Amino acid sequence: MTQTLAQMAEEVLRTADGREKTALSRRHAARWFAARDAGTPIPVGTATPPDQPARPDRPELLPPRDVPRRRPGSPQGRIALLHAVAHIELNAVDLHWDIIARFSETRLPIGFYDDWVKAADEESKHFNLICDCLNRLGSHYGALPAHAGMWRAAEDTATDLMGRLAVVPMVLEARGLDVTPGMIDIFRRAGDAAAVEALEVIYAEEVHHVAYGSKWFHFLCGRHDLDPKDAFHDLVRTYFHSTLKPPFNEEKRAEAGLPPDFYWPLAEETPAKGRAP
Repeated sequence: MTQTLAQMAEEVLRTADGREKTALSRRHAARWFAARDAGTPIPVGTATPPDQPARPDRPELLPPRDVPRRRPGSPQGRIALLHAVAHIELNAVDLHWDIIARFSETRLPIGFYDDWVKAADEESKHFNLICDCLNRLGSHYGALPAHAGMWRAAEDTATDLMGRLAVVPMVLEARGLDVTPGMIDIFRRAGDAAAVEALEVIYAEEVHHVAYGSKWFHFLCGRHDLDPKDAFHDLVRTYFHSTLKPPFNEEKRAEAGLPPDFYWPLAEETPAKGRAP
């Protein structure tokens, strides 16, 4: 019996090893699009995703404040930076499959699933590109501690699709558009052409992922007769446990469908009283 898309998503979420997870992710994405192209689309179906995705024994996951800080100008600092990017990309793979599995009972156009399957496939490619860079530098994913809080946004928005779209692609992934150019400069100055090439691929494709979030957020606002800007501000204040920090890459954010009046007002606020940073 053919797996549904939601079952495929759940299978990815329940696969622990990073290389195995991303290989499965890419196979499922290829199956989804091949079936669409053949005119025999795979049903979306439903699934029961885990509260947290399966993870390998390493890296050790630490509270954000306990993750060691290293100078990016040193070789070890650049390895640490790439390791952090790999961790982000692996979490992104799970986040994009999770939005499919967790909200599969919500009635949505088929294009919604096309976008997030494509995003998951690209994040899988990104993880492997960065892992290859780590291997060339004599390291690997899991060699260093990593941030334990990356799944928090998924947990907080597990029952709120609009909240998920607001916080994950439109805040967290948009932040990647702000910081990636600086990372590219670090590796260009170090003469690491492979890392520069990998990060440039990520930078170009992350714009699309932020755009998918903005597109479907606006779609749902239209469905529920909500003002997108006001709804975005309310949801970010509810679910995002920090402030939005400038400088912002306004050009790339605009390209992804995020105008300044969405994020600048939130950057000028402090976290709500009692909310953990």
